[in-house]
Amino acid sequence: MAVATPEAVAAVAAAVHALADPPVSEAGPGARSAQCSDSADMTVDVSAMGPGPTPAAASLRGHGWLVYLLTVLSAISSLLFGYDTGVVSGAMLLVRSEFHLSDFWHELIVSATVGAAWLSSLLGGYLADRFGRKPVILVAGVLFVVGSLAMALAGGKETLLVGRLIVGLAIGISSMCVPIYISESAPAGIRGLLVMVMTATITLGQLVAALVCGAFSTVDGGWRWMLGLGALPAALQLLGFAFMPESPRFLVAKGREEAAKDVLRRVRGEGDHVAAEYDAIKTDHTAQEVVFRERAAAGHGGSVLSQVVREPSTRRALITGCCLQMFQQISGVNTVIYYSASIITLAGVRDPSTAIWLSAIVSFLSFMAKLVGLGLVERAGRRPILLWSTLGSAVSLVILGAGFQLSASHSVGVTVLEEGQSALLAATCDACELTGENGFCFQDLDSGPVNGSCIPHVSSYNSSASLGRCADPAELGVNSLTWAPDWCPTDYAWLPITGMFLYITMFSPGLGAMPWTITAEIYPLWARSTCNSITTSVNWFFNLIVSLTFLTLIAAITRQGTFYMFCGCTVVGLAVFYVTVPETRGVRLEEIQQLFAMPWGLHAPRRATANSFTGDGEGSSSAQGFENKTFDPS
Repeated sequence: MAVATPEAVAAVAAAVHALADPPVSEAGPGARSAQCSDSADMTVDVSAMGPGPTPAAASLRGHGWLVYLLTVLSAISSLLFGYDTGVVSGAMLLVRSEFHLSDFWHELIVSATVGAAWLSSLLGGYLADRFGRKPVILVAGVLFVVGSLAMALAGGKETLLVGRLIVGLAIGISSMCVPIYISESAPAGIRGLLVMVMTATITLGQLVAALVCGAFSTVDGGWRWMLGLGALPAALQLLGFAFMPESPRFLVAKGREEAAKDVLRRVRGEGDHVAAEYDAIKTDHTAQEVVFRERAAAGHGGSVLSQVVREPSTRRALITGCCLQMFQQISGVNTVIYYSASIITLAGVRDPSTAIWLSAIVSFLSFMAKLVGLGLVERAGRRPILLWSTLGSAVSLVILGAGFQLSASHSVGVTVLEEGQSALLAATCDACELTGENGFCFQDLDSGPVNGSCIPHVSSYNSSASLGRCADPAELGVNSLTWAPDWCPTDYAWLPITGMFLYITMFSPGLGAMPWTITAEIYPLWARSTCNSITTSVNWFFNLIVSLTFLTLIAAITRQGTFYMFCGCTVVGLAVFYVTVPETRGVRLEEIQQLFAMPWGLHAPRRATANSFTGDGEGSSSAQGFENKTFDPS
């Protein structure tokens, strides 16, 4: 492999980070629009803009403190996204007993947020295009405050459900809009880094949720604090984000040119690079508008979605984005996040407090892994991180499944018929607890567990033994008598726990973060909100499906079978990513669509060539193969 010289490195950096500065005239956009309208799609050939000043370092030096501040403030929505989806597992343990919830109401309250997020994410694209990115994020902040307070003050399950629905609406529109806002405001050289801040704060929210659940699990009415504390960061966001600017690209799309220039100067600083970036955004938008008018005049107009379906490169980008979000969810991540404490107890950890704190370690590992991805995204690139992360996730799921398989094959037998029972309910502890309606009563001797019996729970919200030796709390602990409501004694507890920790570590920096980062970049301005709305709704839809079917799958195909199935889905996702996902590191938003205009091949192009976007006069739009290891110092 050739070693890049400093001169070569500088040349590549100049090519990747160049900001075209074409003269804006009637001939410029017209010539480009004619070229677009003659083609089969709406891809704008940026290289045809003509030569001009191309400040290579613009995307690296052209940003100030404001771009970081708006990223942090908008990412508070993502913090709440992670917090509210993570806190429910701990809070519901307390809510279920206080409100005497049935299985139906438990599942309804848990899944209501995900369902509402799915529906509101579909609406979010229209709202972001109609009113702007900033107002949508502010509305999400208001909904977070209202929903959190409603849950904290709930006097019954109905009010709690309403609060969960309101928070779900906030999560849906914010998860769609925040990555768009950040990507449209950030310079190309740090765009991936800043969008990954959003994904890292999701995990930070889950970590905070785990710690809060641990801290308030023994407090009277602690679930109200768990659910209500989300109002504090939401209020902070409302105060700070009100002073943040609107996305400059949204302002250009609405014809507010002076406002767009002012925002670019605020987030980039003064300099020629601001005018260069504005001209590139404006020229690209003008060309796309001309194409829309020509298509409408020819009778081929219609909604944005219909235009997306007809335009090959944008349609291909949308398919790629939907695949990214779908495979992220059907890899089973939310079964690990939502049910981490259950997986730990299913693996044989007997102390509830230990299970809660071990589940906090899951969130901590996820957050630390996201920080690693944060440091690599602008160095290694999106595509390599995504592929290696997906591969590692698949291997981890095999380990997780193998751990449960070993535990099941060596499960303790049911040998005792309790008073009041006419027949044994199961042959082993694993079979006894597979339905979720029974527990295992046994003597935990130094030589191992003996004298096991399978006993039904008292009710769906009371997991105590309904009859037999373990029904009397005074007998528990006497002669090592132990009640296991949702776990089995096993010598292999360490293996599924190791698999879970490894899975989270491998999943988080790539498969967890890159779908959000990449989908925020790959759509043209005219379709960005609509396409992100669709891909985000795909994420929430499969999130809901996986969450609702996890326990059913366990009962139908066993725990190990469920995780093997998730592994199979992840392997399919790896193959799809290898074929469809290009490298977008360092490429400006207005130029990324060219990557999806390339022919399909055995693998996606890694990135654009050095002369693709710099006005070399040839209009080249070829791409480097993935095997090309050209170094980019950004």
